[in-house]
Amino acid sequence: MKPSIPKGTRDFLPEQSLKRAYIFDTIKATFIKYGFQPIETPAMENLQVLTGKYGEEGDKLLFKVLNNGDFLSKADSSALESKDSIALIPSISKRGLRYDLTVPFARFVVMNRNDIQLPFKRYQIQPVWRADRPQKGRYQEFYQCDADVVGSESLLYEAELVQIYDEVFSALGIEVTISINNRKVLSGIAEVAGIQDKFMDMTIAIDKLDKIGIEGVRNEMAAKGIEKEAIDTVVSILDAGDDIDKISEILTSSETGMKGVDEIKHAVNFANITNELTTKVQFDPTLARGLDYYTGCILEVKANHVQMGSIGGGGRYDDLTGAFGMDGIPGVGISFGAERIYDVMEELGLFPKELSQNKLAIFLSNDIESLSTAFEWCTKLRRSGVHVDIYPEAAKMKKQFKYANDCGFTFALIIGESERKSGQVSVKNMTSGDQSQMSYDELLQLLTAC
Repeated sequence: MKPSIPKGTRDFLPEQSLKRAYIFDTIKATFIKYGFQPIETPAMENLQVLTGKYGEEGDKLLFKVLNNGDFLSKADSSALESKDSIALIPSISKRGLRYDLTVPFARFVVMNRNDIQLPFKRYQIQPVWRADRPQKGRYQEFYQCDADVVGSESLLYEAELVQIYDEVFSALGIEVTISINNRKVLSGIAEVAGIQDKFMDMTIAIDKLDKIGIEGVRNEMAAKGIEKEAIDTVVSILDAGDDIDKISEILTSSETGMKGVDEIKHAVNFANITNELTTKVQFDPTLARGLDYYTGCILEVKANHVQMGSIGGGGRYDDLTGAFGMDGIPGVGISFGAERIYDVMEELGLFPKELSQNKLAIFLSNDIESLSTAFEWCTKLRRSGVHVDIYPEAAKMKKQFKYANDCGFTFALIIGESERKSGQVSVKNMTSGDQSQMSYDELLQLLTAC
């Protein structure tokens, strides 16, 4: 059987893994600078934790895990016979792979309330899974890098999160635009259009604007029973673009909408309090982020020079812990889409060249006694903090040199009978071809300086 991996997943070769680690390390260092602490949660959550938190569309993308053992023995026979998969799921699956890191975090906060101090700032870098259709920049298994704060309604935290985006993407060399909106603004739009009862239908349609265009949004709202006059009102408001003052004038009759406008202005002013943001932050009334749990400011980040979906996003979710029996714990957070960031950096050639030049030196030997001496030197160098490898057998030198060359080592360190007797090693520069004899101390000095 020819081996394969599930669609929407990927293997990563060493060079790719080094580049991914570079992204993770850059993000992690910034999180720590801003006072966030690390946590981890299980890959699997109980389905009751996950379902109902992401909206109808999100629930369809949850990966369900079959119950252990003979899962069909307790299956709903009527649902099985009628092939009703939705009705069948509760009887054969009680767990699912996490869809994101935010809902598990809300569950974590409730379960560990006595062990954390509010406001609590956490970061988390772990994989998530979505049964989405794989395409460029979209995978079924991918990493998220999240930073969240719970226990405060302060807009300073929205400002901090904008600053984190600015710092990380500047450090990675990616020019981005941060779009900001507020669910209260969207609620105000629904109120002005007279469709408060269709708020979620409206936001789900608006959230698809980039994919289906404005006519597609019109058609989707119409399919949900929204009247043409209301649709025209919504579209006319969206046409105002990034002019937040114009939107403010339109939403004057909506107290909720005006509060949303005020929150956006305060968050952006806080974020740029020292006038040092290098990233453009723009108001976007079409930004909806379809997840049900957002309640306030919402953010989305896109790369400026690459055709790619969002590479970051987040927002405020003041009611999420209430789903687990603990009301009154407001929260706000952001996520970095590591997979898309990787693809953007590859396309733009932004990874530092030295990431792939990590193989410094390898010992080669042509007899058993020399192999033992080489391993002794190798061990001493490693204990001195030098990155060095050793070919594991006294094979033909041609084979060993080919291996050293193919692996990209900078130096080949050759020990044979003459080197053993002289207490030295032959050092060959694999790029220039130059070769010289060195003592252990001279070799240590060379490799430490590299």
